[in-house]
Amino acid sequence: MTHLKGETRARYVQDMFARIASRYDLMNRLMTAGQDVRWRRDAISRAGLQPGDRLLDLGAGTGALAREARRQCPDCYLIAADFSLEMMHVGRARTDNAVTNWCAADALRLPYSDETFAAVVSGFLMRNVIDIPLALSEQHRVLKPGGRCVVLDTTRPPHNLLSPFIRFHMRRVIPTLGRLITGEADAYTYLPDSTEQFLTAEDLATHMGLAGFHDVAFARRMLGTIAVHWGSKAV
Repeated sequence: MTHLKGETRARYVQDMFARIASRYDLMNRLMTAGQDVRWRRDAISRAGLQPGDRLLDLGAGTGALAREARRQCPDCYLIAADFSLEMMHVGRARTDNAVTNWCAADALRLPYSDETFAAVVSGFLMRNVIDIPLALSEQHRVLKPGGRCVVLDTTRPPHNLLSPFIRFHMRRVIPTLGRLITGEADAYTYLPDSTEQFLTAEDLATHMGLAGFHDVAFARRMLGTIAVHWGSKAV
């Protein structure tokens, strides 16, 4: 489904996440062998949160990054925003949920004033947006001077000796798990496809620089299929 463009793709992605919302967190644990918990911990630590800071978890889904932020910085002010109401409903229903502020929002038209947040974080959002430069520009706009942007997402893995095994996991194992756990094999065909079609880590870093972020850097994870990017807004 990665051939879909523009609003058609946006509607497909929104519907897809609605269908898999109830099993999304479980599938993440299974697909990554639990490593996604460590990646979120790393992403939040790079946001450099201080007590009282306002944090936007964009494309929050069920609020996993926001909950990690609450764990690391209990006194920060959290907003979890997503365009999938079903994903947010699942997040709000969690008994361990420490996120009270949820907002329906489009990553391309954020409903926030300029310079509102000390940090903006996202987990597995950017490969799904239909306009990456605009999404990054919006994140830059709502950050305060000196604020931090952290992007956790899949990335196109470099070719190496492990490439056949990585491709087998993405093309065979993940769709099979998706079908067994969620009954939605097509959704878990889209997700590996979107990884292979997404930007390289280097290209995403370039886009962040073009959006105005300074000191942009990234670190690869999970055999090069995941990357954490970070950058800051000039003071």
